[in-house]
Amino acid sequence: MAGGLEVSVVIPTLNEREAIALLAPRLAKALARYQYEVVVVDDASNDGTGAEVQKIAAHHPWRLYVRQGERGLASAVLLGMQIASGTVIVGIDADGSHPPEILPSLIEPILAGSAEMTIASRHVPGGASPGLGGSRRAISWGGALLARPLTPVKDPMSGYFAVRRDVLVRGNLTPLGYKIVLEILVKCRPSPAVEVPFVFAPRSAGTSKLGSGEIGRYLRHVGRLYAWTLGGRRRASTTR
Repeated sequence: MAGGLEVSVVIPTLNEREAIALLAPRLAKALARYQYEVVVVDDASNDGTGAEVQKIAAHHPWRLYVRQGERGLASAVLLGMQIASGTVIVGIDADGSHPPEILPSLIEPILAGSAEMTIASRHVPGGASPGLGGSRRAISWGGALLARPLTPVKDPMSGYFAVRRDVLVRGNLTPLGYKIVLEILVKCRPSPAVEVPFVFAPRSAGTSKLGSGEIGRYLRHVGRLYAWTLGGRRRASTTR
């Protein structure tokens, strides 16, 4: 892998200036052993997030892409993955709920060839979600249960993951809402997809963007994935 980037970390942001400032030194420490870049896709924040990223970029391999007029966590991550250069692409939230200290545990299996995708999981032994309130925890478990027929992964609702970049070309990714992991699992079929336990921490700054609108989009997203999967099975049966 000489001469190339090993890892691209994609961070979607919307008004995350304080959180980004706290996250930057933790990321630098966790990624010290790798050739890496951090790609921040910002939805035109008005709190100075962009300026904070540019300040960090003066000393670290960070770059900023600002979207105008478009919103959405999954679509921001998808754009970041498209412009990323690393062999391994990581998706992580800016708010501190995804501890960067476990990044080597996500990255190493992919670099070693023992996984095509790794998912930071709250629902395997060693995982937990103290950062989720009761209602959000119920939403997470309910969403995972709803997706169970689509994937054996226990925590497809996770937003913290790593994947080989060449896996992403296997499917036309068109996520609706905020769950890019489920979209990749269903359409790209990474094999194996390995779950790594992590503790979902309370956010270090900012407020949750999860609302009834995002929940509705997730339900429509799952419905589309069921239709896509069933359509593929029908096509396969007619060509046998």
